[in-house]
Amino acid sequence: MEAGGSSESPADQPKRGKSKTPRKAKDSVLKQKSPAEFFAENKNIAGFDNPGKCLYTTVRELVENSLDSAESISELPVVEVTIEEIGKVKFNTMIGLVDRERVDEELYDDYETAKAREKRLAKEARNQEIQAKNAALGKKVKEPTPAKAMKGRGEASFYRVTCKDNGRGMPHDDIPNMFGRVLSGTKYGLRQTRGKFGLGAKMALIWSKMSTGLPIDISSSMRGQNYVSFCRLDIDIHRNIPHIHIHEKLEKKEEWHGAEIQVVIEGNWTTYRSKILHYMRQMAVITPYAQFIFKFVSDTSDKSMTIKFARRTDVMPPVPLETKHHPSSVDLLLIKRLITETSKQNILQFLQHEFVNISKAHAERLIGEMGPEFQPKMLIKSLTDQQIVRIHQLFRQAKFEDPIGDCLSPAGEYNLRLGIIKELHPDMVATYSGSAQVFEGHPFIVEAGVSLGGKDVKQGLNIFRFANRIPLLFEQGADVVTRTALKRINWSSYKINQMQDKIGVFVSIVSTKIPFKGTGKEYIGDDITEIATAVKYAIQQCCIQLKSKIVKKMQAREQQERKRNLSKYIPNAAGAVYDVLKEMAQSHALKKKRYEDEDATLLGKVSTRLITKDTLTEKLSQHVEQVDYEMALEFATQSGVSEEPREAIYIHSLDTKSDFIDFSNSIFCFRLTR
Repeated sequence: MEAGGSSESPADQPKRGKSKTPRKAKDSVLKQKSPAEFFAENKNIAGFDNPGKCLYTTVRELVENSLDSAESISELPVVEVTIEEIGKVKFNTMIGLVDRERVDEELYDDYETAKAREKRLAKEARNQEIQAKNAALGKKVKEPTPAKAMKGRGEASFYRVTCKDNGRGMPHDDIPNMFGRVLSGTKYGLRQTRGKFGLGAKMALIWSKMSTGLPIDISSSMRGQNYVSFCRLDIDIHRNIPHIHIHEKLEKKEEWHGAEIQVVIEGNWTTYRSKILHYMRQMAVITPYAQFIFKFVSDTSDKSMTIKFARRTDVMPPVPLETKHHPSSVDLLLIKRLITETSKQNILQFLQHEFVNISKAHAERLIGEMGPEFQPKMLIKSLTDQQIVRIHQLFRQAKFEDPIGDCLSPAGEYNLRLGIIKELHPDMVATYSGSAQVFEGHPFIVEAGVSLGGKDVKQGLNIFRFANRIPLLFEQGADVVTRTALKRINWSSYKINQMQDKIGVFVSIVSTKIPFKGTGKEYIGDDITEIATAVKYAIQQCCIQLKSKIVKKMQAREQQERKRNLSKYIPNAAGAVYDVLKEMAQSHALKKKRYEDEDATLLGKVSTRLITKDTLTEKLSQHVEQVDYEMALEFATQSGVSEEPREAIYIHSLDTKSDFIDFSNSIFCFRLTR
C-alpha cells in the first residue's frame, strides 16, 4: 500500500451507476393559442388532411364564397376557377431560391444503392423473359407493372389556384381582416349558410403559409367604385392578425365588380383530380343558374383542360334570411349571451323580440309560470344566474309552435330538375320538394330527385348528397341518404332494378343548422328520426312519379309489340283471304253456287280485279292502326287524369321594374314579355 493511498481496493469500491433519484418536473407554464394557431395544428378539422385534400378544399371554399357573394346582390353567378401546375424550377424562382446540385446522394430518401439497383434490374429482366415466352406460346400477355417512382418525401407539387367571380366585392379597408384574421366574417348568425366553420379562404392562406410561405393576392371591386382594391398579405399565425405586404387602390380599367383571389399551395392534382371535377359537376347540378369555367393549366399540353358548365336558367332561389332562435333550441350559454347583447329593457320585450313564435300573450303566460319573483316589467339585465336557469328549464319543458321555415332557401324543384337534366341527360327524372319540418327547434327542408339512365352514370345506385346547397363527397357510407337509399327503399316495387338500372339519387337538405357528424362535417348521421323519415318520404315520392312513367312506357312497348306482331301476319292473312275470295268468285261465275246482293258485288270486284291482295293488305293495316289508336285513346281517358295529378303554376307579380311575367312550376318556366 502506497502512502497516502486509498485503503480500499478497486473491487471494494462501490460501482457508479445511473442515479435513481427521480427528475424534478419543470414548473408548468400557462400558454395560450390563437385561433389561427389552433387550426394550423389541427388543419384536418377544416378538411386539410393531406396535400390532395388541401387542393380540393381550397377550390371548394373559394367557389362557395364566390356563389354567396354573387347571390347576395341577386347577380347570376359567373365563377372562373384556374389551377396552374407549378414546377420545381418555377417555384424556386418565385421564392428566390437557386437550384443546387446534389453533393451527397446517400443523404436523400430516393437514393438507390448499387445492390438494390442490380436486384431491381434483374427482376425486370426476368419479367421481360417471361413475357416473351408467353407471347411465343400464344398465351395472353399481361401488361407489365410500371415501376414505382422513386420520389422523395421532400419533393412536392405546387399549384396556383385562382378564383374570380362577379359578386359583391369587399370594402377596401375590410379586406385584411376578412382574410388575415381567423373566426372573423360576415356570415355569423342564425341563417342557412354554405360554410361549415366560417374559415373560407383563411384556411387556404394558413395552408399556403405552412407549405409554400407565399402570401395571398386579393383583387376586389364593388359596384359604383372607380378603383380596384389590391391586397397582398399573409397571416401572423401566433397573433391571429394579418401581415400586409401591399394594400392599394388601382385604376379600374374595365367595368367589373366582384373578387379575384390567387393563392399558391402544395397539392396533389393526380389523386384528387376526379374529386375536384366531380365537385364542380355536382355544383353545376345544384346551381343551374350559375356558370362555371374550370381550367387546369400544365406545362404538358395533354394534361391541360378547360371545362365549361353552362347556365341553364336565370331563376335564382331567394337569399336566405337571418332568423331568431327558437326557444326549444337554445342553451344556457346562449340565453346569457342574448341577454348581454339585447337592446330590450324588460323580460316581456326580451321574450317577444329575441325569439321566434312567442307572442305577447304567450310571453305573459311564460312569465307567470316562471314564479312570483318574475314580473313582465322586470329589467332583463337584473336577472340572476338562478333566474336565467329557470328560464332555460321552462324553455325545455314548454310547448312552442314549430318555426315555419320561411328563412330557408332551398334550390327549388325546378332548379334541381334542370340541373339533373343539364349534367346527366337522363331518360327519366322525377323531383320532389317537401315542406318545412323541424329538428331540435331548427327548420329543415328536404328536396329529392331520382333519375334513370343518362351519360357517365354507372349501373346501380349513384348517390348525390347536398347540404345547404353544397355537395358532400366524402364519408358517404354512414350518411342518412346513402343508408336510406340502400336499405329502406324497395326499388323493385316501383319497377326499378336496383342492380341493373342506372339510378341517380339526389337529395338536398337545407337548414339553419345541419346536424353533421364527425370533425370533417362530411355526412349527416342516420340517427335523426325526423331527417331520416323526411329523406325516405321524398325519395318515395320521386319513385311513385317514375313508376307511373315506367308503367306507361311498358304499356306503350307492349302495344307496339302487339301492333308489330299483327302487322307481321297481315301479308299472309291478306293472301289467304284473297285466295278464298278468288275461289268463291270462280264458283259464282260458273253458276255452281249463286251469291246475292253485297256478296255478289264483292265477288264481282274480285273477278274484275278491283279488289286485289294489295287492297286487302292496305285495309288490314288501316284497321290495325285504327284499333291501336282507339286503345291508346281509351287508356289515356281512363288512367291519364287519375295517375298524373294536376300541378300548380305560379305567376309572379308584374312590378314596375319588370317587362315580363314568369309562369313556372316544377317542370317548366314560361316568360311572357309585354
